[in-house]
Amino acid sequence: MHIRRVVQVPVAVPVVFGYLADFTTTTEWDPGTVRTELIDGDGGVGTRYRNTSRFLGRQTELIYTVAEHVAPQRIRLRGVNKTVTAIDVMEFREVDGGTEVTYIADFTFVGVARFLGPLIGPALQRLGNEAAVGMRRALMTLA
Repeated sequence: MHIRRVVQVPVAVPVVFGYLADFTTTTEWDPGTVRTELIDGDGGVGTRYRNTSRFLGRQTELIYTVAEHVAPQRIRLRGVNKTVTAIDVMEFREVDGGTEVTYIADFTFVGVARFLGPLIGPALQRLGNEAAVGMRRALMTLA
């Protein structure tokens, strides 16, 4: 499953990058997130977060690790649990004095869950839409 959304805000790239590079802010902009806690690290490569989300009425936990941190252009995280691997990428570029964030989430289901992937695709796309709205709303508070 692949989700790609683009959000533009009139806020400087370093401010937007700083906010989204702290993955604990997902509670403020991702409607599926129940909580995200820093396990260890300083936000750079190797930093780990525990993300608890609610999806289709069920709560699930993924451990995310920062795999790439190129300030202020790109962040890539890898989230894992027993049924899914999620790769989340955020790319930042200046547009008209503000910032354009391209958010990409790729989900690979494993085990029995791999058969459910095609069935939950529409719900994941809807969640992607809601996350983009939430991200834009949260970033606008930084303006």
